[in-house]
Amino acid sequence: MKIGCPKEIKPQEFRVGMTPNAVREAALRGHAVIVETGAGNGAGFTDADYTAAGAVIVGTAAEVFAAEMIVKVKEPQPVERARLREGQVLFTYLHLAPDPDQTRDLLKSGVTAIAYETVTDDRGGLPLLAPMSEVAGRLAPQVGAWTLQKANGGRGVLLGGVPGVLPARVLVLGGGVVGTHAAKIAAGMGADVTVLDRSVNRLRYLDDVFGGTFKSAYSDAATTIELARQADLIIGAVLIPGAAAPKLITRAQLSELKPGAALVDVAIDQGGCFETSHATTHQDPIYAVDGIMHYCVANMPGAVARTSTLALGNATMPFMLALADKGWKRACAEDRHLLAGLNTHAGKLTYAAVGAALGLPVTTASEALKM
Repeated sequence: MKIGCPKEIKPQEFRVGMTPNAVREAALRGHAVIVETGAGNGAGFTDADYTAAGAVIVGTAAEVFAAEMIVKVKEPQPVERARLREGQVLFTYLHLAPDPDQTRDLLKSGVTAIAYETVTDDRGGLPLLAPMSEVAGRLAPQVGAWTLQKANGGRGVLLGGVPGVLPARVLVLGGGVVGTHAAKIAAGMGADVTVLDRSVNRLRYLDDVFGGTFKSAYSDAATTIELARQADLIIGAVLIPGAAAPKLITRAQLSELKPGAALVDVAIDQGGCFETSHATTHQDPIYAVDGIMHYCVANMPGAVARTSTLALGNATMPFMLALADKGWKRACAEDRHLLAGLNTHAGKLTYAAVGAALGLPVTTASEALKM
């Protein structure tokens, strides 16, 4: 199979879809890999690294998109979507639920799109989302602390405080992968941290593993706003696989928060879990609404592109190789977890949560295998 890895063109996106090691593995199996020149520069990989691994370097994205399978990081941008076609496989993050324009374009193209964020595993996890969730979770307190600085419009509060001065209060909405890593790092920075979740079993797990490192509480509307009023930093870490994130703090409730409090919305790829969230970039990451600072960068892990690329590459490589070795139909037929990643095929939407979010008809992934 001919596999194409383009240079990411989303603003301030420095990750790359394939590492040289992934290229080498694919080449050893007899696949041809074409990489756009400069694709790995942001993650510290040179064209020479890819050439040594067996890739062919090409000068334009158009040459890459002529491949049978495209391996990326972020959702295809409009100019990239125009290059997609029926019979081609796209393997990348998609986050379709809050993005009707992208969904429409993918359906129009007929491409077979497999989304990293909806591939599953035997434990009910999301193995291709997890590494970036870990990175984003660990970044969230770091960028939240920066947003809280007075020069950036924040409250001027140091997360860990100092002797004689109380630390900042951090509220983490969601106790999954993002929330757990965010709470761990925020607590390590000395903050007073509370994690909210709707799963009592998850809260038990966090208590068993982390003990008194941070506190936990059950997430209901009354508890959420009560703790939000006390917080200096609120980290939104709620995920419903493939679906739009729930709005846990409304515009009206901003007036109840501390002036200059910071909201870091890690769920922004799925539409965000604060009503006032809208996607920002690393170049212009924060904005204020009613005196409350919002950090809503839609590709947070791109800030640490080398770490993120290596972590993502480790997770995606086995699935990428299966798709290349077997073709998407056989690979998905033999692996129900990979089949769960199928979002579009031949003009049909194949992921129920996206259909529900956008009001579109859905063909099941199993039915798509027969098409």
